[in-house]
Parts: sequence; C-alpha cells; structure tokens
Amino acid sequence: MEILRVENLCKTYGKGENEVKALDNVSFSINKGDFIAIIGPSGSGKSTLLHILGGVDKPTSGKVYMDNCDVYKQSDEQLAIFRRRQVGLIYQFYNLIPVLNVTENITLPVLMDGHKVNDDHLKELLNTLKLVGRENHLPNQLSGGQQQRVSIGRALMNTPAVVLADEPTGNLDSKNSQEIMELLKISNQKYNQTLIIITHDENIALQADRILAIEDGKIIRDEVIRK
Repeated sequence: MEILRVENLCKTYGKGENEVKALDNVSFSINKGDFIAIIGPSGSGKSTLLHILGGVDKPTSGKVYMDNCDVYKQSDEQLAIFRRRQVGLIYQFYNLIPVLNVTENITLPVLMDGHKVNDDHLKELLNTLKLVGRENHLPNQLSGGQQQRVSIGRALMNTPAVVLADEPTGNLDSKNSQEIMELLKISNQKYNQTLIIITHDENIALQADRILAIEDGKIIRDEVIRK
C-alpha cells in the first residue's frame, strides 16, 4: 500500500545567474513499511529532498502526498501537526535539548502535541534503545551512540508513519553505526514504519529494500535490492 508519493518535485534557490536547482523534476512513490536508502554525492539534493518529505522545507513546485494527503496544501498550523504526528526526523547531529534529560527529550513531541505520554510505549522504547538506567541523564552525560539512541526514541515516540534519517550514523564509529542501524530496522519491521535513510555508507545502503541514487537534483537510479 502506497504511503508516500512525490510528483515532479522541484526546489530552486536564488535567482537569475545565481539560481541553483537543488531538485529537478523528481517523482517516485514508496509503499508502507519499505526501507529506502537515498545515496548521492554531497550537494546532490539528498537532504533537500528529505526536508521536503518531512514538511521542514517547502518545494518550489511539485507535490508531496503522505497517506493521500497533499502535504503542502495544508496551512502552517496543519503542517506543524503533520511534522509532529506523521514524521519522525533523525539527524546526524542529534539535536537534543541540552537542559532536558533522556526521558524529557524522548517525550517532547508528545507533550508539544498536548497529549499524555504512553508509559508502556516509553518503557518499550527505553528497553529497545538500551537506555534503561539513563532516563535522568542529560545529553552531555551520554556517549555519541547513546545520544543518537535518544534522538531515535524521540523520532519514534509518536509512532509516525514515516521515519526520515539524515546520515544517522555519520558521527559514529562502525560498532555504534551498526547498532543504530539494527535499531532503525527493528522500528521498520516491528512497527511497520516506512524508513528513509540518507547515507554515504554503501554497507548501510545495501541493507535497504530499495536504493534511490540522486545526482544534480535528479534520480539517476532506482534499484530494488530485495522485495
């Protein structure tokens, strides 16, 4: 079942001689529960695409449909709700709130949404992410791998339909990188969440169901690795 569809997506920055096409007429669709890797050189448009899929950056033209909803026909308020409820974003640099502890960082999206925290789901995430015993630690008391686990927990706390990860292992050593990938694959398989990862790591890309290769703002390869 289709969860995400992109039609003729374009994003330009600047004007005239300074105009840069970050995305150039990009179209594809993704089914619910798929694990997609997006690869390409620096400056190819990967992060721009991810931010537009997540409702963080608006396209110059084209459409993004999530669960048959036209994302950019929504008001700014609706878009903010969409980002909190439908999408989980994971960044390379964690983006944790330094004055909040592990539990507070993970539950922040739920509280911002005005909802009550599901304690059972929180406990399950803390167990899965190996953060039990560190619930009251601040980010500066955690290792890089632990901080990335917290950012994953925050992305998964609202049980979003789609998880978007921008180089989630970019700052980690190989052992921590593989552990983070295993956690993301668990969320993909256990909760049937669609997982879209930007990566420069070929080994990570080859773990996906499908690889989209982007160059100069265009998809140059769309390859199914496994069904």
